[in-house]
Amino acid sequence: MPTIDPPHSTAPLATGRLLRRRHHRLVSPGQVGFGLINYALFGLFALLCAYPFYYLIINSLSANDLSALGQVRLWPQGLHWDNYAEIFQLRGLSLAAVVSVLRTVIGTAATVLASAFLGFMFTQEKMWHRKLWYRLMIFTMYFNAGLIPMFITMKNLHLTNSFWVYILPAIVQPFNIILVKTYIESMPASLQEAAEVDGASTLQIFFRVILPNTTPILATVAIFSAVGQWNSFQDTLIYITDQKLYSLQYILYTYINQASSLAEAAQQAGGNLASVASAATKQTATSVRMTVAVVVVAPIIFVYPIFQRFFVKGIMLGAVKG
Repeated sequence: MPTIDPPHSTAPLATGRLLRRRHHRLVSPGQVGFGLINYALFGLFALLCAYPFYYLIINSLSANDLSALGQVRLWPQGLHWDNYAEIFQLRGLSLAAVVSVLRTVIGTAATVLASAFLGFMFTQEKMWHRKLWYRLMIFTMYFNAGLIPMFITMKNLHLTNSFWVYILPAIVQPFNIILVKTYIESMPASLQEAAEVDGASTLQIFFRVILPNTTPILATVAIFSAVGQWNSFQDTLIYITDQKLYSLQYILYTYINQASSLAEAAQQAGGNLASVASAATKQTATSVRMTVAVVVVAPIIFVYPIFQRFFVKGIMLGAVKG
């Protein structure tokens, strides 16, 4: 009597052949070529975006006379570290770096928390005059009192020559609040309704339900706030006269101005740029600008990739509707 193979013995083979057919059908030579072109174009675009940073780095590490003459374009020439050594020896640089790190960390945390809470409250129907307060907040995006009234306000609040002048005026940012509000509105309403049925208060809903589910948009707000805090120097220029509260960017800003003034004076005394650059033994205005730009941008470049995956998702979902 002939034996009959069980049905399951040929099923894996048939499934494998079917998958291989589908695989060969999906990946055609045209699609491969299209993929290669895409990779090439995006790779070229990535190189174009990265080249300005690479240009700053190689010019800050190259011979200062060649850098001043614009002869450093693709790779360093006359490699040296004197430019960075000069900057790191600036008086008060370490204290200014501590001030900048503190204002970035504290200011970012305060801004993220305030943006999350206000964005959440503006979605609550039970908030007293919710639409009125929201419109008043939007109004501040288009109109402001100006520099002198702002300075008088900070002085009357005793915030001049105070570390908190870096933090308090930047806590409430209307744009960030709009992003968070829009993101929360895109979340299922059943999350909050379930918490309310369980007897959760408004603060409990915010901290236990909303905050854990808004990580992408909060990471986006954190990037915006951190970059703004780290790069800011005008508030130091306007409100601060105590050297202990100088920020890193303000120290580097004054250093650039001093180096530029010295270079201009040397140029007037010595003639053309070539003679000035060859006579300069350590730094030129160009080398100072390049080195300072690298020092300021480097921390952001290292921090941004950590939040990048949250940033893309948050900025897309937070901008769907207003």
